[in-house]
Amino acid sequence: MEATKELAAPARKWNARLTSKHWKTLKGAFLGWIFDGYEALALVVVLSPLLKSLLTPEQAASKPFYAGMVIGITLLGWGVGGLVGGVLADYVGRKTVMMWSVFLYALFTGLTAFSDTIVTMCLLRFITGLAMGSEWSTGIALVAETWPAEARAKGAGFLQSGFGWGTLAAALIWYLLQLSMPLGDDTWRVMFVVGALPAFFVLYIRKDVGESEEWIAAVKNQEWAATEESSEKGGKRPFTLKQVFTEREAVRRILLTSLLSVVSIAGWWAVSSWLTEYTRTISAAQGIQSHWDSYVSLLYTTGAIIAYIVSGFMADAMGRRWFLFVTFAGSLATTFLIYSYASTVTEILVFSPINGFFTLGCAFSWLAIYPSELFNTSVRSTAVSFVFNSARLVAWFFPIAAGAMIKTFGGIAPTALAFGCVYAIGLVVPWFLPETAGKDQ
Repeated sequence: MEATKELAAPARKWNARLTSKHWKTLKGAFLGWIFDGYEALALVVVLSPLLKSLLTPEQAASKPFYAGMVIGITLLGWGVGGLVGGVLADYVGRKTVMMWSVFLYALFTGLTAFSDTIVTMCLLRFITGLAMGSEWSTGIALVAETWPAEARAKGAGFLQSGFGWGTLAAALIWYLLQLSMPLGDDTWRVMFVVGALPAFFVLYIRKDVGESEEWIAAVKNQEWAATEESSEKGGKRPFTLKQVFTEREAVRRILLTSLLSVVSIAGWWAVSSWLTEYTRTISAAQGIQSHWDSYVSLLYTTGAIIAYIVSGFMADAMGRRWFLFVTFAGSLATTFLIYSYASTVTEILVFSPINGFFTLGCAFSWLAIYPSELFNTSVRSTAVSFVFNSARLVAWFFPIAAGAMIKTFGGIAPTALAFGCVYAIGLVVPWFLPETAGKDQ
């Protein structure tokens, strides 16, 4: 009789167990990721005027190469900083590392506004990337360890949407600055001054965001195993990065998810980051004088934000592996639509939000949802950070290579199509990973 009642009981709503404490934790991680998103797109949208200001006449002859260099150097710093910060967060705590990450990247983003040469710019971009790298993995770990299982994927998707809102803010602010041009050709510098504002956000983290109790308990109880396949406990704590690469199942998971991470990150930076520049090229060829690149950025980012918000629901409904398959299939298809089929600005405007839904939205949401479910608490930040940031250590070369190959391939479109083929890897790899949807609920 009791069993019958239990079966007849209505399913618990996904948000039934959420409290104000959960939402404050999400808010802290969410706001931090907004600033990261702003920082990422701000560099992309101001790249052309930035290079115009900083390159010498001799350097300007190789503009695509230097464009790729600035982006690539940022990615390299982001990757190195993320790896270091992810490990530190497993030892000193998620909250502490998040605070320092936000403060330092805000500081060096502001200093970027004062760059006077391309060398200075690259140096400051690298340092900014170092500081910025660990903010994401600490936020992901906090949400994964504090939110109840039935709401975890949704919370991760909401967190990831912060990146989209940040990129949308960057696109909108740059659009408004282009209308007024307060500093003339140096107006791009204002974008980086705005990027220094997150320094004040540290005060909120310090006051309202708590440390992960699950992480505190795991360290106290000496639970060192990297995955549920191992039962290692007690004794001297192994170095977290070594632990992840010691257990056979952990190694398999981290290598496969890192490969998928390379696909997401390389695909975005080597393909989608050229969308605004490609739009400028198409509008110039059509003889259209307007801010079409800003419109495309806004629509592209809007598509990504929608994906971020619904991604947790999609991943729970479809399962993690099918979600990954659909993500990369959509990224591949829409990349070919834009760079192969679209020939007018109007067509790019139509396809850009769909492309953003997959290549920026879904293709980054899975990184917030899935890897944290594959690894245990004591190594979670290290593992998640490795998956995300080791990909940057590989992918940082792609925008540089793309920039160099644009001239060889005869334009942005054929180069983007060549690099876009990387999404095909994402159609195969997910099926070699375990399904985690519905576990621990």
